[in-house]
Amino acid sequence: MVSVLIKRLDEGVPLPTYAKGGDAGADLVTRIDVSLAPGERALIPTGISIALPDGYAAFVHPRSGLAIKHGVSMVNAPGTVDAGFRGELQVILINHDQHESVTFSRGDRIAQLIIQKVEKADFIEVSELPGSGRGTDGFGSTGRV
Repeated sequence: MVSVLIKRLDEGVPLPTYAKGGDAGADLVTRIDVSLAPGERALIPTGISIALPDGYAAFVHPRSGLAIKHGVSMVNAPGTVDAGFRGELQVILINHDQHESVTFSRGDRIAQLIIQKVEKADFIEVSELPGSGRGTDGFGSTGRV
């Protein structure tokens, strides 16, 4: 388990919590009331900021229940929170439903926060890359029959 320092920017908003034992994502909530019309997106504040240890990042993921029930997702899923960022965590939600608006009330769960250890890369320029079984095939190439 990693310790993450957290600052509550709005005393009325709960801190992130894991709904069930074994959950990878801790629930993030909105600190404002907001409605999204069909196709509309908005930047939603969560009322918290965090300090991650070096070597870690947080990733903000959409909630599957919001996706299936309301067509709500995130524009930049997952959102990346770098260890050095100290601002308020905010979520870019989008309503993909073509007909219905969706409304969130202050305190509603809107996303989940996953903390992960990340490695730094040492990028080494070469004139040729070593071969592989896949080569340059991509964008669905493994699903072709």
